[in-house]
Amino acid sequence: MTNLTLTKTKFQQGVWEGLLSGSGGALPKVDVTHQGTSVADVTVEVIPDRTGFALRVPIPPEAIADGMQTLLIADADTDEQIGTITLMAGEALADDMRVEVDLLRAELDMLKRAFRRHCLETG
Repeated sequence: MTNLTLTKTKFQQGVWEGLLSGSGGALPKVDVTHQGTSVADVTVEVIPDRTGFALRVPIPPEAIADGMQTLLIADADTDEQIGTITLMAGEALADDMRVEVDLLRAELDMLKRAFRRHCLETG
């Protein structure tokens, strides 16, 4: 079992950054994969105040696509997953969101009718 804890710090300009802690002072080894392929140029560096390690993951161009894409972050020593990066984009996603909003509206209308009926029957 891994002792590593990963906390996202920021994601901008195509680079995901996080804070790794719990390695006991040793530089942790991390594997990042997308669809079973290793992501290149991932770096782990000591934070100057020694509060942990900075993880930087450049998002590969092939991970930027319609739908949902997931990058898996794992402890290289134990092969345990310690985090994920999820990207969602494109027209396919927009259709899914519209369907979800329509379903939520329908459920809300049903609840409003049931509540009004309940108020009439008990009032």
